[in-house]
Amino acid sequence: MKHFDVIVVGGGHAGSEAIHAACRYGLNAALVTLDKSKIGSMSCNPAIGGLGKGHLVREIDALDGIMGKAADVSGIQFRLLNRSKGPAVQGPRTQSDRQLYLKAIQKLLAKEKLTTIEGEVSGLLSKGGCVDGVTLFDGTEVYSRTVILTAGTFMRGVIHIGDQRVSAGRMGENAAKHLSGQMESLGAGFGRLKTGTPPRLNGNTINWDVLEVQPADDDPVMLSFLSQSPSVRQVSCGITHTNQNTHDIIQENLSKSAMYSGHIVGVGPRYCPSIEDKVTRFPDKKSHQIFLEPEGLKTNHIYPNGISTSLPETLQHQYVRSIVGLERVEVLQPGYAIEYDFMNPIGLSGDLETDLLGGLFLAGQINGTTGYEEAAAQGLVAAIGVAKKIKGVPEVKFDRSSSYIGVMIDDLTSRGASEPYRMFTSRAEFRLKLRADNADQRLTEQGWLSGCVSENRYKAFSEKFENLTACKRVLSDMSVSPNEARLAGIELGLDGRRRNGHELLAIPGVSVENIAELEPLLANWPKQIKKQAACEALYVTYIDRQRRDIEALAKDLGVEIPKNFNYSLVSGLSSEMISKLSLARPTSLGAAKNIEGVTPAALTAILLALKSAELKKVI
Repeated sequence: MKHFDVIVVGGGHAGSEAIHAACRYGLNAALVTLDKSKIGSMSCNPAIGGLGKGHLVREIDALDGIMGKAADVSGIQFRLLNRSKGPAVQGPRTQSDRQLYLKAIQKLLAKEKLTTIEGEVSGLLSKGGCVDGVTLFDGTEVYSRTVILTAGTFMRGVIHIGDQRVSAGRMGENAAKHLSGQMESLGAGFGRLKTGTPPRLNGNTINWDVLEVQPADDDPVMLSFLSQSPSVRQVSCGITHTNQNTHDIIQENLSKSAMYSGHIVGVGPRYCPSIEDKVTRFPDKKSHQIFLEPEGLKTNHIYPNGISTSLPETLQHQYVRSIVGLERVEVLQPGYAIEYDFMNPIGLSGDLETDLLGGLFLAGQINGTTGYEEAAAQGLVAAIGVAKKIKGVPEVKFDRSSSYIGVMIDDLTSRGASEPYRMFTSRAEFRLKLRADNADQRLTEQGWLSGCVSENRYKAFSEKFENLTACKRVLSDMSVSPNEARLAGIELGLDGRRRNGHELLAIPGVSVENIAELEPLLANWPKQIKKQAACEALYVTYIDRQRRDIEALAKDLGVEIPKNFNYSLVSGLSSEMISKLSLARPTSLGAAKNIEGVTPAALTAILLALKSAELKKVI
């Protein structure tokens, strides 16, 4: 069997992104998956992006990843979430056609030089403390210098519907039963997590006439920087709500739910609760919103977002039909909970390499995350790590001040995952700087220097950046008096102070169109360039302040902590603090800061200890 540079195990979102990135680096790569036809499948909701998640997709795209491109090709309803709020917390999202998305991913992968192997990985090969490939269930050995494990929900996956339990990675697909055992023998600490999905409904049996309609945006915001407009017909979603009758049915039958009957030990996602959780945790809430999302243009399958469940199938029919518009609906597939193995990511390197075996990388839900976007971003990070290890390429620096990917990786590797991790804008301290609209400015240059960004992508970015720089220069050179501004409809106090274009755009309600009356040169640039310049002007004062905060913080938080640092020698640390820090093994004060429960006083004590010549002799 051929020897590869990297084997990617799993063909989901993490695996697809990882194998494509490996190929962009020119690595000799193989993808091992249970079913070739399912590569790129959307296991749960047919949507990409959203709040926080849309930022991740844009960052993946800025590094020439494939998720944003596939989402735009398959998008049947584009919406910019939080449109009424500032650009820093807006999230591009699209409802996708499941089949078109899968086909788009497979088409993009087909353009690359990779080997696809169909089979179940049952074990890892090793030599000298490093990974040496994988063993398939049929006994075949495939050799490689590195392995990226992206097992999703398949490792000892179990589907729960009421009191029924079925071994599966997702509905209709076999679980991966054998790899967890060997990982545990290497010292991997596995836990159990769970997630869920709602029943699928026949759209032809829904009474759409009585439902509220949610249309697509008139001015769609795309997920990829390279896309200009939707590729396929746009559709609307329906909106309905649960009611007291729905809640009564669920409350009366909670003991029959797999999640409430003791069958499931795994922790579920707090931010995406089942309908049983919603009814139990929010007893005073009389209804819960449900989005009826079409799964494609050529299917009648509807995804009722908001009512995931593990109740018995007969009860699912009963409570679904208690909902307005769904009184006669046909349930095509029952909802279910799925429980699976994950490995707590505390202690993984920033490249997501484990210390179990050299060259073994973990990405996606195996690290305790939930969501397509979080998985894809990890697949990309792991592939960049492999390229660094094998080819010595320049790193792409992911940290909390430069990317949402950096926020996620730091959270996972320093804090771990006690529940399924999901990205939100609120997780980023520097979110005014880390906007979805400027992800390419933050990451594409680094990606080009590292080798994962193609020449065509970099050329498009360079052209955009040159135009943006020239547009911003015109704005900087403007000098407008209050009286001149008033002639253009911009109300300013008569303070006699002249302002440039950036200062004018920072005034609420002022647009590029307003100040174009004062500077005709602004007509020279496309709408998107002017819109980008306006976004940056809106935040320029805050970003400058944030930059100073980042620099001040970096002076101390950038201090490295040796891997074998002895926390028990640090005066003033409690036993609990010593235990947490010894387990997490943060690589810097910044990483230590993000560990739950670590106080500023503890950070100060560690810093003093690091600077102490006496302690340095000990370590």
